[in-house]
Amino acid sequence: MARVLHIHPDNPQQRLIEQAAEIIRSGGVAIYPTDSAYALGCHLGDKTALDRIRQIRSLEKNHNFTLVCRDLSELSTYAKVDNKDFRLLKANTPGPYTFILDASSEVPRRLMHPKRKTIGLRAPANHIAQALLETLGEPLMSITLIMPGDEYPLTDPQDIEDILGKRVDLIINGGYCGLEPTSIIDLTGEAPELVRAGMGDLAPFGL
Repeated sequence: MARVLHIHPDNPQQRLIEQAAEIIRSGGVAIYPTDSAYALGCHLGDKTALDRIRQIRSLEKNHNFTLVCRDLSELSTYAKVDNKDFRLLKANTPGPYTFILDASSEVPRRLMHPKRKTIGLRAPANHIAQALLETLGEPLMSITLIMPGDEYPLTDPQDIEDILGKRVDLIINGGYCGLEPTSIIDLTGEAPELVRAGMGDLAPFGL
């Protein structure tokens, strides 16, 4: 049965954040809030936990996950970022965007796009997610909490507990989250390319 932690959305209790981080470090699958929707996440490089998330979402083996990072510095560790992209990222992170970038050698091979060697990265503007990432000291492998056959993410923490309480190890109840996903922007080409329109202003990217 999942451990449910009620964490304040604006002032996260550090003792609870540390308990959450320990569950994730120990191989647990977590549900946590972001600035767009609730997400499923696990420890970087944990293949067993990753497979459990795939089962929950009924995903194919090659489905791409996102690395959720605390800040631009961490994001730059896992992606190859040129000066042009750095300026864009600096001006728009943290925020409700997922960026497709060329992966660096720090990214586990199983997380890369198998042909393009790219990775999706984001830095959410959410106090709970930021506190958790700061305490972990590394990114979370993550994916939006949309159940198979559903069009929208789960947003009510009680619904999440009822549906997934026996299939995950940790649920962070940070109140209701939104239904709209992040905007996905591909920065691997000459100019930014919109992959999916979602939250966030697209004007800074010329889209």
